[in-house]
Amino acid sequence: MAAAASNTTDSAKPNSEVWTKAQVEAAGLVHKGNFTISELPHTYIADEELPADFSWCNKNGVNYCTKSLNQHIPQYCGSCWAHGSVSALGDRIKIARNATGIDINLSVQHILNCGNIGSCHGGSVEGPYQWLHQISTKTGTGISYDTANPYMACSSESTEGICKAVKWDCTPENVARTCSTFPPTGFCGAIKNYPNATISEYGSVEGASAMAKEIFARGPIACGIDAVPLHKYTGGIVSGASFGIDHVVSVVGWGTEGSKQYWIVRNSWGEYWGEMGYVRVEKGNNALQLESGCAWAVPDKFTGGMLQTSTNFPCYEDGTNCGSK
Repeated sequence: MAAAASNTTDSAKPNSEVWTKAQVEAAGLVHKGNFTISELPHTYIADEELPADFSWCNKNGVNYCTKSLNQHIPQYCGSCWAHGSVSALGDRIKIARNATGIDINLSVQHILNCGNIGSCHGGSVEGPYQWLHQISTKTGTGISYDTANPYMACSSESTEGICKAVKWDCTPENVARTCSTFPPTGFCGAIKNYPNATISEYGSVEGASAMAKEIFARGPIACGIDAVPLHKYTGGIVSGASFGIDHVVSVVGWGTEGSKQYWIVRNSWGEYWGEMGYVRVEKGNNALQLESGCAWAVPDKFTGGMLQTSTNFPCYEDGTNCGSK
């Protein structure tokens, strides 16, 4: 039987990308914090109401999952904690849109630049949603989209690869930007009226039953996991105990193979890894400590639509009517 643990540990594993509880609290975050308005799914869904198999990537033939990501390019960055939360929230936005229109892909780099809740050297399961709820309520504007702030695998302290050539602090340009053309006439500048997404609620969940009910009712969740057994994973169901959480993933559903149930887990190591970027982890026995601590968020307002139904502020190509110069 796998040992139970929280989504942050009292002592970090070597090279862990997940903060300890002390690090979470030192960053001004609340360990397993929540801001809840709605009734929680585990209070109104009975165990017998859950199907044997369920996936948001194939719900009645419809895919509500957003794209897979790779945190390790263009150079190595330990930002799994941001990737897991961004992927799960992106899925929930797609669910809210009934999988219609162009997919909305949120900016991991915005969190790295501005969150002050982690870096390429680690963060927490709960941090991204607490930060996003804070800026959502204070400014009315949320996380930018990756078309205005693509992932560069850098944070302010990074020196690897391209990182040392650029500043990664939280300036308007590092929230959303565009560039007009080549130098010497061209320029790059901030986009002040940028597509973004906010959240209205967030919280923590743990245990197989409560996790399944949260996923079934509202969408994928971000969870801590022991990544060591995944390094050379090539397929199948991973089982067994673990000795600490050092990575964050998103869980999009569950399935059954023979007598064994498993979680459907999306990683952030690219589609070349595992089962097209996914891994199956045994469900119900806290294998790899996946059931020890997860986080969820409820989407609020987000820029969307398509063509004449678009809700974005229409900026010029060079962004000059949106503050780039």
